[in-house]
Amino acid sequence: VQLQAYGGGLVQAGGSLRLSCVASRRTFSNNGVGWFRQAPGKEREFVAAISWNGGSTIYGDSVKGRFTISRDNAKNTVYLRMNSLKPEDTAVYYCAAARSSYSSTLNSHYNYWGQGTLVTVSS
Repeated sequence: VQLQAYGGGLVQAGGSLRLSCVASRRTFSNNGVGWFRQAPGKEREFVAAISWNGGSTIYGDSVKGRFTISRDNAKNTVYLRMNSLKPEDTAVYYCAAARSSYSSTLNSHYNYWGQGTLVTVSS
């Protein structure tokens, strides 16, 4: 599975963005998918994850209530809707797919990673 993340950009604090993760070469409709982020000088951080059918979602504490993960398997796409953005949300955002149908907060659960898209939130 090859993954491509789209939708990053510059936004003011309090604004919104929607990221998309598109799979190519083959479908990932049977795979759990996660979003992670990495800010300069910091470790990669779990953001959100979704099971193969969208029936289960998990969020990192820092984004709960502000971000929503969803998927459209017909379009082979997973979305991350980000509302009420804060400067501390500034990071490169990566999507990742697991061979498993289930999601996890752990980096090691995921086998395929996209190249990342930069989100910058100005104060």
